[in-house]
Amino acid sequence: MNRLLALLLCASLALAGCNTIAGAGKDLEAGGGAVQDLARDAQNKM
Repeated sequence: MNRLLALLLCASLALAGCNTIAGAGKDLEAGGGAVQDLARDAQNKM
């Protein structure tokens, strides 16, 4: 019984970690897009 509980706990922590990593990836992607837009605007003004 303890093994099953430990396995379920590890599985739930792993799934929660994946959601956190995915959210962080989306945030980084959005930040990168903003930097690209700023660079494009600066290049167009030259």
